[in-house]
Amino acid sequence: MNKKAVPALLIALIVIVVAVQSLYTVHQTEKAIVLQLGEPVGDVMEPGLHVKMPFIQNIIYLDARILEYDAKPAEVLTSDKKALLLDNYARWRITDPLQFYRTVRTIRGAQARLDDIVYSQMRVFLGRYPLSEVISSKRSVIMEEVTKRSSELLKDYGMEVVDVRIKRADLPPENQRAIFGRMRAERERQAKQYRSEGQEESTKIRSLADRERAVLLAEARRNAEVIKGQGEAEATKIYAEALKLSPEFYEFKRSLEAYERSLKTKTRIIMSREDAFLKYFK
Repeated sequence: MNKKAVPALLIALIVIVVAVQSLYTVHQTEKAIVLQLGEPVGDVMEPGLHVKMPFIQNIIYLDARILEYDAKPAEVLTSDKKALLLDNYARWRITDPLQFYRTVRTIRGAQARLDDIVYSQMRVFLGRYPLSEVISSKRSVIMEEVTKRSSELLKDYGMEVVDVRIKRADLPPENQRAIFGRMRAERERQAKQYRSEGQEESTKIRSLADRERAVLLAEARRNAEVIKGQGEAEATKIYAEALKLSPEFYEFKRSLEAYERSLKTKTRIIMSREDAFLKYFK
């Protein structure tokens, strides 16, 4: 290799290294801050190709999009002293990268401040409403108030809260057990009440049915006796008419009935042949 070419290569290499260290690109979803000896210099860099001082300055990239922070479930108290375990999330963005870097430095630091402020505002505003309104009619109003106030407090950190939402609201485990116990006792009380009312109604129905049965049986016996009496009267009438028409036939029939009642199986009667009872055996 030509000795004159070596310096040229070294110079070219140095130029390339300096160019690499001097040029940087900011993506369209980001903003950048130029740091010199750890301190921000100049304005916030917008998307595009930029130049910096090599080896002295370095670049911090910050996301310019709306970010999400999922907070850990935390307990709050409502105005009627009911505890709720809230699982919420916040959507936020960096509005002033320089102020953001000076106050919280990193996304992790921003999330810590976000967690503190949003949770404190949740406690403040949820504490103004009873549980029934928190979980139903007033939830959207409460979230708007929390979002507005949190954004105001985070403005000093170069941040803006876009939205705060409750993903889930549960009762603490100890409260759940107490409430389930009360619900169970209430259901058992209602069940006992329904059973006692059912037994009372059953007793009424049975007594009414027994009374109706007794009345029906009494009426049936009375009707049976009336019909029986009418039948006996009709029979007596028929016998009387038959006696008038043929006294001898009536006497014969009555004798046969007497024989049937008297001369049963294994019955022994000692009589004279001249006995009037044996008249129709001759």
